[in-house]
Amino acid sequence: MPRRRITFRQLETFAAVCRLNSFTKAADALHLTQPAVSIQIKQIADTIGLPLFEQNGRDIALSPAGEELLQTVRSLDDIWNRFESAIDELKGLKRGKLRVALVTTAKYFLPRMLGSFCKRYPDIDLELEIANRANIVQRLRSNQDDLYVMSYPPDDLDIVRIPFLDNDYVVVAPAAHWAVGKPVSLQDLAAEPFLFREQGSGSRHVIDQHMHETGTQLKVRLALASNEAIRDLVASGMGLSVLSRHALGNDLARDGLAILNVDGFPVKQVWNVVYLRNKILSLPARAFLDELLNEGLGQA
Repeated sequence: MPRRRITFRQLETFAAVCRLNSFTKAADALHLTQPAVSIQIKQIADTIGLPLFEQNGRDIALSPAGEELLQTVRSLDDIWNRFESAIDELKGLKRGKLRVALVTTAKYFLPRMLGSFCKRYPDIDLELEIANRANIVQRLRSNQDDLYVMSYPPDDLDIVRIPFLDNDYVVVAPAAHWAVGKPVSLQDLAAEPFLFREQGSGSRHVIDQHMHETGTQLKVRLALASNEAIRDLVASGMGLSVLSRHALGNDLARDGLAILNVDGFPVKQVWNVVYLRNKILSLPARAFLDELLNEGLGQA
C-alpha cells in the first residue's frame, strides 16, 4: 500500500468523522462540504482496499479496518505533538497540547495542580476530561489522552502507573451521629444504611474489597454516581458512606458531616498518573508529569 497516497488532510478528515460520528458535522467542523468529506474518506478506503465505516440505518460505525486506522491516527497524532513540542523547545518556547483525563473524585484536587502548571506554561493548550471511571478507562484503552489520573487503574492493559498522592478513604456520618467521637468497628455499623458510589467506580471497588477482606457485610441503601449527592444525603441523616478524603470539603462541621473513628480506617490508597506503556509522551505531558510528582510527593 503506497503511503504517499494517504495525506495528513485525509487522516484529519477521517479523525473528525470518527470524533463527531457524522460526515455532516465533520464537514462543518472542517469548513468543507459534505461531498468533499465523503470523497476524502472514499479515497482512503480505496487506497486501503477495505471500507472504513459500516452503515446501520442513519448511524455509522467503524469497520475493523476503520478501528485499526483510528488507532494509527492517534499514534501519529502523539508522534506529531511530540515533534511540535520538540521544535518549540529548540526555539526556547514551551508550547504544545496537553490532554489529561481524570476520574470525578480527582476533580477536587487536580485542577489546583493544573492551575499552577498553566501559569508556568501559559502557551500550552490544555484539554481536560472529567468522567466516571468506566469512561476514563475506555479513553485510556483507545489512547485518547496523554495522561490519566485515577486511584484504581485497570489490570488488563499494559500501562505505566506512577503513584503521586495519598488517597485515604474514611467513613462519613451526619455530624450528630451517635458514633461521632467514639472508637467503633465496621461491624458496629453493620445495621446502619450506607450510601455508596456506583458499581465500577474506584470508591466502590475500595469498600467492596475491604468488606471482602474483613468479612463484613454492610447494608447498601443507595448507589449514586455523585460524591456531592452522597455528601448531602449523609448530612441529611439518610445513611453513612465511605468516601475519599479528597471528596470532602475543608469544613466538615459546616457541611453537617463528621469522620468516624472506625477500626481499620482510613483505608490507604494512592492516586496514580497512568498512561499506555507504548505511549510517546509529548514534552508538555512530561513536564506536567514532573509537576504532578513534585507537588504530590510534597503533600504526602
